[in-house]
Amino acid sequence: MKLNIRKAGNATIIEPEGSLKLGESEQQFRDAVRELTAAGVTQLIVNLAGVPEMDSSGIGAVVRAYVSLNKIGGKCVICAATPRVMMVMKIARLDTILNPVKDEAAALAMI
Repeated sequence: MKLNIRKAGNATIIEPEGSLKLGESEQQFRDAVRELTAAGVTQLIVNLAGVPEMDSSGIGAVVRAYVSLNKIGGKCVICAATPRVMMVMKIARLDTILNPVKDEAAALAMI
């Protein structure tokens, strides 16, 4: 899996590309979020447009990012989930907790 990390205003955007599943991709995502928060990032946008599918471990990694940012007084906004990923979030009823938004512009407006 490839991870693109960039800045937009006061937000940091992390864009995983590829399936976010148990194993290397999930660990890579968790490590990147951990490094970003250790570097002082408090406003994070997780753009899931490049994630065609996600398993429970991938969902756990996204939830962990959301919770860890909230714990330090920051904000994590999930955006651009593909239909399949959105379906998985709805099945797990995480869409009501994570409140994913349609696109990056909407996410930036929330930060």
